[in-house]
Amino acid sequence: MQILVEVILPVFLVLGFGYAAAWRGLVPDDAIDGLMRFTQNFAIPCLLFQAISTLDLDQNFDWRLLTSFYTGALTGFCVALFGARILFGRSLEDAVAIGFIGLFSNALLLGLPITERAYGAGALEPNYAIIAIHSPFCYCIGITAMEIVRARGRGVLRTSGAVLRAMFRNALIIGIALGLVVNLSGLSMPVPIMDAVGLMARAALPAALFGLGGVLLRYRPEGDLRVILWACAASLVLHPGIAWMMGGALGLGTGQLRSAVLTASMAPGINAYVFANMYGAAKRVAASSVLIGTAASILTIWVWLAILP
Repeated sequence: MQILVEVILPVFLVLGFGYAAAWRGLVPDDAIDGLMRFTQNFAIPCLLFQAISTLDLDQNFDWRLLTSFYTGALTGFCVALFGARILFGRSLEDAVAIGFIGLFSNALLLGLPITERAYGAGALEPNYAIIAIHSPFCYCIGITAMEIVRARGRGVLRTSGAVLRAMFRNALIIGIALGLVVNLSGLSMPVPIMDAVGLMARAALPAALFGLGGVLLRYRPEGDLRVILWACAASLVLHPGIAWMMGGALGLGTGQLRSAVLTASMAPGINAYVFANMYGAAKRVAASSVLIGTAASILTIWVWLAILP
């Protein structure tokens, strides 16, 4: 119970404040949209740039950590996709969008603050290693699968071009890429610039959590309950379960195991809906999965925190 009160509830209370403020009309929809654009296009890319530019790549980019997390993510994608297609008879486009729900956990808006509250700011370096390739990996998988389904014989070059264009329009990927350039080149950034980046970065998580609460108000669950629960199970149970088993089998250190499993246990991120909306596929399923998965993750995160060393 102490973990629930001290670690999980403060994060979800900030999210709840945003939900309540939007529900009571204290913050209008256009203000919520502006806040989310600020966090996703500016503040969070600054946070990622700051973290990746100073990250010890040799120490934290451990193949065992990344294999444990991303094997679980890819399995969640496949299970959600094929379940939607075979068990629930959804179209191929819908199935890929539903697969993305099982693939894309909310590593940033929930994973970072909960890991920090549970284990301290010093425990976040493995999280940043995961996040550094999270958006590129997930969008590459999702966009490639969707473009192949939609291509219907358009050819490899046109499909590849569509994948690259969609990926490199993403502000998160741009922030990560710039951070890697600074890190690998050893470039020394001017202090005023890094101080400004730090100010933006400190605003990222609380503002994003508040905004996420306001966004979730719009996504009331409607129909498709069985496929929603299937996708949420792939995200909340299967993904962290595989990360936990593989991390133990590969001999991950305690800190890396915590980050891999806890990040995997986060609810489907808003990007699951963004992806579905981008392609006009399974939007209702994605929106409802984000809402239901976020609520259910309060309990599942509690369970994983109790299991982890």
